[in-house]
Amino acid sequence: MINTDERGRDRDLASLVVPRAGSLVATGDLWELYRLVDPAGDAVEPVAVWLRDLQAAGRSALTQRSYGVDLLRWFRFLWAIDEVPWNHAPRAEARDFFRWIQLTDKPRRPGGSAVSEAPNPVTGKTGPGRKYASSTRGHSETVLRGFYDFHRDAGSGPMINPFPLVRRKARPNVHHNPIEPYRNEPSGLYRPRRVQRVPRSIPDEKFNELFAQLGSHRDRALVAFWVSTGARAAELLGAHHGDADPGQQLITVIRKGTRAIQQLPASPDAFVWLRLYQAQMQGLVPAESDDPLWWTLRRPFRPLTYHAAHRMFERVNAVLGANWTLHSLRHTAAYRMARDPDMPLTDVQWVLGHAHLSTTQLYMNLLPEDVIAGVLAHHARRTNRRAPVPAPEDSAPAASYRPETLNVLFGEGTA
Repeated sequence: MINTDERGRDRDLASLVVPRAGSLVATGDLWELYRLVDPAGDAVEPVAVWLRDLQAAGRSALTQRSYGVDLLRWFRFLWAIDEVPWNHAPRAEARDFFRWIQLTDKPRRPGGSAVSEAPNPVTGKTGPGRKYASSTRGHSETVLRGFYDFHRDAGSGPMINPFPLVRRKARPNVHHNPIEPYRNEPSGLYRPRRVQRVPRSIPDEKFNELFAQLGSHRDRALVAFWVSTGARAAELLGAHHGDADPGQQLITVIRKGTRAIQQLPASPDAFVWLRLYQAQMQGLVPAESDDPLWWTLRRPFRPLTYHAAHRMFERVNAVLGANWTLHSLRHTAAYRMARDPDMPLTDVQWVLGHAHLSTTQLYMNLLPEDVIAGVLAHHARRTNRRAPVPAPEDSAPAASYRPETLNVLFGEGTA
């Protein structure tokens, strides 16, 4: 697997080893939330400049972190090949990077558990797998193209973006019919095809088992809010004490992306568990209107982060042998509301914060487990309609297979 690029260099991608050099460091500094450092521990200044620009554009801390992770992966590849600096990287390097990220295995943490793509026996969801997902590769392509566009415009990067757009003969949707939806036009040359994933919800009986495994009033309140409001995990975790209004059964969150402030209706049970949690923490944590609503349960008390809540949910999953995520609770809320005949789909769209109704319509589709159950019921009905095959008196009861099927398997005259 030897690759010869347009400049005549040979690169053996099969034997290329990309070490886990450098890191993305959370600084705790409000003005520089994350810093990408090289193997020597020095800050990578081009990334720092771009992250500051993202902060100025209103990008959230989680967005800055995810962009930093993609850039760290790219810089590790450049450090491994050790041939050109980042600002002289040609298209050949970009091409080889996406060939490498498509075929290589993801690095595993020391002592980490083995990964499997087999469907989970409890949830039916596939595991993360050994390879990078197409969504990860697509996100990386978008981030890297934006990074090089920024430095090209600033005059600090290459004149030609190594992550180009697809060349088109005409502008996209140039003859668009106003009564038809816009077509999804391909953007990046190395962007993988998007795989449409069906949202998976938690069945009611499984959700009851999961809820019974939660070990504190805080965790029960969180899960009850997530599954009744449809809020994203980070949105709810960012709520403050004054954002909960038990009298109106509303909780206020800041929406991801738009950063809009929105009140969401929640179930009465969620506010009951919240009151029990607040009574348990009374006098232990600040409870002013602008103080965080969710705290750790162990001293020293700190505001609850997304990663701490994620680990809590992972422990519950481990007990049940499941692999649901916090986002599965949002999907569950969406399916419950979308399948209520008395709730308009536009109301569901507003609650979920979807920009387009077509996104909300995904929750009108049948779940895979519903389809499987329906097909198995179909086979059972067909089996029950068949006349039973008479069995010899001295033999055990036989399954009611079709006579022609038995003749094919065991020879004519068997049935």
